[in-house]
Amino acid sequence: MSGVRLLAAAPTPALRRAVFGGDDDDLDEGGLRAALALSEQDGTDLGGRTDLWVCAPSQAALQTARALGHDDPLIDKALADPGYGTWSGLGLGDVAGRDPDGLRAWLTDPGAAPHGGESLADVRRRAGAWLDTQVEQRTVAVAHPVVVRAALTHALGLPDAAVWQLDVAPLSLTRLTHRTGRWHVSFPPAG
Repeated sequence: MSGVRLLAAAPTPALRRAVFGGDDDDLDEGGLRAALALSEQDGTDLGGRTDLWVCAPSQAALQTARALGHDDPLIDKALADPGYGTWSGLGLGDVAGRDPDGLRAWLTDPGAAPHGGESLADVRRRAGAWLDTQVEQRTVAVAHPVVVRAALTHALGLPDAAVWQLDVAPLSLTRLTHRTGRWHVSFPPAG
């Protein structure tokens, strides 16, 4: 089957602590174990060895792909975590204390970039443009959960603000196919 499988990278210490821009951390022990366990599951539709494996330019994405047996995935900057500007390295609580108005704007207005980095609308455009180049591909893409959210928002034609309505857990897998000129989300049977 052709299509795109979007796989959220396994957890890192920074992800667990809700640190902005902490996607370049190594996977933590629990994240690595979970990725290795996923690779051993029967029936998990992560694609075959002949699929194109692509990942964000982060340690978390690269280590997730490697834990799943794909040692040499293509690195694509279009799948990179958002640029968080002055918030990079800060935890959510730190930002709430230092810049509550900026955090409120960022959480409610997808076009806002109070940190001086990339807005969520920008991330959606970037991830969506990448996704649209995959129409004829059979691809597994590993990226940070917020980038997966942005790609799904684009695929479903949802408004930018819908990125907050999609929950994407680490190591969650979303299957997309492209037919009749649009993306379709596939929910495979359990087991």
